[in-house]
Amino acid sequence: MMPNSWRARLPRGACSPLLASWLTEPTSLTARCLRNSRAFRVRLLHFGKGRALADEGLTSAGQAQPVWIREVVLECDGVPVIFAHTTLAASSRGRVRRWLARLGSRSLGSLLFAYPGFSRGGIEFLRLDARHPLYWRASRYGLMPPFLWARRSSHRLKDEVVRVTEVFLPAIESLANA
Repeated sequence: MMPNSWRARLPRGACSPLLASWLTEPTSLTARCLRNSRAFRVRLLHFGKGRALADEGLTSAGQAQPVWIREVVLECDGVPVIFAHTTLAASSRGRVRRWLARLGSRSLGSLLFAYPGFSRGGIEFLRLDARHPLYWRASRYGLMPPFLWARRSSHRLKDEVVRVTEVFLPAIESLANA
């Protein structure tokens, strides 16, 4: 995999204006999906322990740290539009770990943007291609172009940090822009 090449700014003209508006959405993607579809669903794909990805910055002595991983697909009107990959250090013993374990098919965004103690870091952007493992995980949910746009951000509650990566599937551009 390529070295970490996440960027703090989305390059101008890198994608359509509609996709750029989704990538730079400052609030909850769940709320926006709800505004733009008749039926919204979070499909839980996986929750359990694993290893951080190389570009998640969670390494110690060159080894990827163990993390809790939650992966979901956000569906609007029955169509997958966003693949989300969330990590939390496995050593975490606070309430965020308990909340993640109990979320099931509920939206993480509904927690992160509703609970007043969370603070969000900056959003970073990356154009994923077949060299990135999240491209392959997301590719199960539709015909895939040569690359997909993703964004990630960290949400902190005291000393627990949840890193959320959202990969935008091609069907996102079929949603209205509300």
